[in-house]
Amino acid sequence: MRARWVWGVVASVVGVGLLGSGCGIRATTVPVDVGAAPSRVSCDTPADQARPVGDEVTADVELVCGSQLVGVKRVLPGVERKPVRAAQALLAELQKDPTAEERDAGFSTGVPDGLGVAPARAGDPKGTLRLSRKPEDLPPLALAQIVCTFADTAARPGGPVVLGGPDADPPRAWECTEAVRARPEAVPTLGEIVRATPSPT
Repeated sequence: MRARWVWGVVASVVGVGLLGSGCGIRATTVPVDVGAAPSRVSCDTPADQARPVGDEVTADVELVCGSQLVGVKRVLPGVERKPVRAAQALLAELQKDPTAEERDAGFSTGVPDGLGVAPARAGDPKGTLRLSRKPEDLPPLALAQIVCTFADTAARPGGPVVLGGPDADPPRAWECTEAVRARPEAVPTLGEIVRATPSPT
């Protein structure tokens, strides 16, 4: 009688275990189809972009797409090769939300609203632009966008981009490289302090 009772208990436990394993999640080494993977962003810029009219000009602004910087064409008011005006127009474009088409393609911007740019101060190296926040205090992504947008434009025609802040600290030179474009969340290269070259006496 005791033997029958023991076997009855064992059979009940095994039965409950099999029932539980049938409705639980089991480990497996076989690939499981859990649906389509998230689609990759295209980073394709719109084909039908606005064309400059009159004294307007076309310039690239660096937006973020797929964790990299990608240049997107923008039509800006004519700045007559004036660096500060060019920098103000470019910065304004960086602060705008991407268009619906650009968002669908995966573009975004990390440049904060309220950031301004002003001319160099007395004693600054030639070509310096002064931001309303210290460049090194900006998020690295935003700084990379600004540096790579200003580089090789009317805001800074060739060479490193020299940026200062609103305080009396000397400006620093920042360079847009392929490494910065590929990893804009990293600190842009250089950032060395630049001082004005004394005039020969």
